[in-house]
Amino acid sequence: MHSAAAERTDALDKTLTDAVIDLVLRGMWRGVPEAQYRPLVDAGLAMVKGPMVLPTEYAKNAAAKMLRIPADSELKDRINAVYEAFLPVNRKVREVCTAWQCRPDGSVNDHNDSVYDAEVREMLEDVHEAIQPVLRRLERLLAGSGRYLTGLEEALDQFDDGGPQWLASPLCDSYHTVWMRLHQELLLVLGISRADDEALEEKLVRRSRG
Repeated sequence: MHSAAAERTDALDKTLTDAVIDLVLRGMWRGVPEAQYRPLVDAGLAMVKGPMVLPTEYAKNAAAKMLRIPADSELKDRINAVYEAFLPVNRKVREVCTAWQCRPDGSVNDHNDSVYDAEVREMLEDVHEAIQPVLRRLERLLAGSGRYLTGLEEALDQFDDGGPQWLASPLCDSYHTVWMRLHQELLLVLGISRADDEALEEKLVRRSRG
């Protein structure tokens, strides 16, 4: 049975598809010109809340339908293997971002302790080394996914050039922001819910730690 929502997705203006996918993967736009987001708002794909442009449920459903790979395809199995390699590293990047923002005692990291910050940078280096082969595998399978490794490396360069916001700030294409878009695309491509994602990550992390 073909629902009314599905029919609306099928009828989506092809000129809007790239914008819809970008907005859904990012989770929000901030500071973009009205000329960029107005067509999405008019089509029911976006809503404006203060300085932010957010995707509607219609946009999320449309993006999921456009990105999802057929369940019975060999390609899905191969991407799923990459996704399972990604998840344990995903846990590590969250730990790095937490360590950058908060010290082990729970206090805010004011970045006055250069030794501690250098230790966090070493943790980030371990994450970056671990994710590179995963993303190179993904690049051979998923069109356009090479932009994620490029984005992570650009954020890392900005961070090393003295921009602390380039690790975890949501207001720029920081390392964490690019990482979140990668994660979201994998979920949409594979049709995996956040709940299933979290459960599988926990299982794989436990397995990796023996």
